[in-house]
Amino acid sequence: MARVRLPISVVAAVLAVLGLPVAPAQAADRAGPGGRPYDGTVVATDSGRVRGSSQDGYRSFQGIPYAAPPVGDLRWRDPQPVTAWSGVRPVSTPGSPCLQSTGTGLLGSEDCLYLNVTTPARAAHRPVVVWLHGGGFSTGAGSDYDPHRMAVAGDVVVVTVNYRLGVLGGFGYPGLAGSGDFGLADQQAALRWVRRNAAAFGGDPGNVTLAGQSAGGMSVCSQLTSPSAAGLFDKALIQSGSCLINYPDDLFFPGMSAGSPWTTRTAVEAAGSAFAGTVGCAGLDCLRQKPAADLLRADLAGPAHGGFAKPAYGTALLPEEPAAALRAGRFHRVPVLEGGNRDEHRGWAAALNAGWTITADRYRQLLTAAFGDRAAAVAAQYPVSAYPSPAVAWATVATDRIWSCPTLTGEQLMARHTRLYAYEFADRSAPLQPGSVPGFPYGAYHAAELPYLFDLTGWPITLTPEQQGLSREMIAAWSAFATTGRPWPRLRDPADTRLFAPGEPGTVDLGTEHDCGFWSGF
Repeated sequence: MARVRLPISVVAAVLAVLGLPVAPAQAADRAGPGGRPYDGTVVATDSGRVRGSSQDGYRSFQGIPYAAPPVGDLRWRDPQPVTAWSGVRPVSTPGSPCLQSTGTGLLGSEDCLYLNVTTPARAAHRPVVVWLHGGGFSTGAGSDYDPHRMAVAGDVVVVTVNYRLGVLGGFGYPGLAGSGDFGLADQQAALRWVRRNAAAFGGDPGNVTLAGQSAGGMSVCSQLTSPSAAGLFDKALIQSGSCLINYPDDLFFPGMSAGSPWTTRTAVEAAGSAFAGTVGCAGLDCLRQKPAADLLRADLAGPAHGGFAKPAYGTALLPEEPAAALRAGRFHRVPVLEGGNRDEHRGWAAALNAGWTITADRYRQLLTAAFGDRAAAVAAQYPVSAYPSPAVAWATVATDRIWSCPTLTGEQLMARHTRLYAYEFADRSAPLQPGSVPGFPYGAYHAAELPYLFDLTGWPITLTPEQQGLSREMIAAWSAFATTGRPWPRLRDPADTRLFAPGEPGTVDLGTEHDCGFWSGF
């Protein structure tokens, strides 16, 4: 079938949306104590004492190292233990984000394996939520997410985590132990740190929820199916990152081949061999001597515009693709809360439409590229006349086919073996991210729920009174799941999906809302 070809400027714009980072992660100086010490702000970890800061109703500890800096000979190796320190280490400002592109330059450092702990002021034996950021496995940082509202209102300890990204987190090479999974290995190291140290911060090390959104949610999926993650967490919370996400040619965006958020070890090692040649290296020793920034620039300049942004399976850490593991029932039997947003793909549609207007003819062209001789059936199910524009029609097709229906299928698979709690976020007036396309109806787009749970770096927002109520409702539900593992009735039918929208308490039938019966044949 004919593929859709776009101008390179449009491809670059849409690629910038792919990771959907909340905002460029902010590097910070870790050196200063950030003011006078407060009672309860000095905590003894297993590597040494740290001094955080005390705020109104909570304590904050930022930039705690959970593994040794993965630099020099430790580049592309599993995370190693931190060297213990003497005295009291100030941790009132975040550590460096992991090296990444901002779109206009580079940000961060290889020395980035830090986490941040936010805990209620007088916490003791409280549930722990470990948050994995999104960003397409290529951007983002734990410090982008300020969880103090959840910590205080939900009475939980929240840990946000940095993990290696892009060519430093997903690189593979023949014979390299851990090929393709260094970022996932970092996440497991952080979980082990939490098991060892949560109690010192007022957390319950036996009640840990692993949570994440987008690539963070896909990371949770990966850990659910990773043998080496067994026993590292007690519940899982997945936002817009189903284990079953997949897409045909050109549907995620034009020019993107069919696939999923994961790749094979064989593929990533072949890509690594080819990449070594482009930077003038014949082996790992040479590659480890290259400046990290040079490697990232070379990766971004390649034909894939960043070719190591997918975790690999067929590895010791991830023996099989999470979708296959889920279908076979091979995942850790912990309670799961999972869901997504009603209009996930509208952000990508807006970015595409801004540089390549999606007309009715182009809508049909996009459907033909993705579905071939079945495009007419899709067009009949999603007629342009039923939507505000052809761009919204295309976004709805992509939302249902890529996001919502695979999410429902994954939920039903997990519900056979464990308690599964499903939700959909549907506030179509949610605050927009900086840089959004003016006038486009984003609806409940990918990442739109995040300001209801966190304060976000670079994303100042004001929620309406109704939205503030929805935020309180969501924080209460997320915290209830972290506390008891039973936030609302478990999923037994697609209609048991909890709806989060202002003034619309209740449930929604996810299968009906997203035409999943139609897509079951695809």
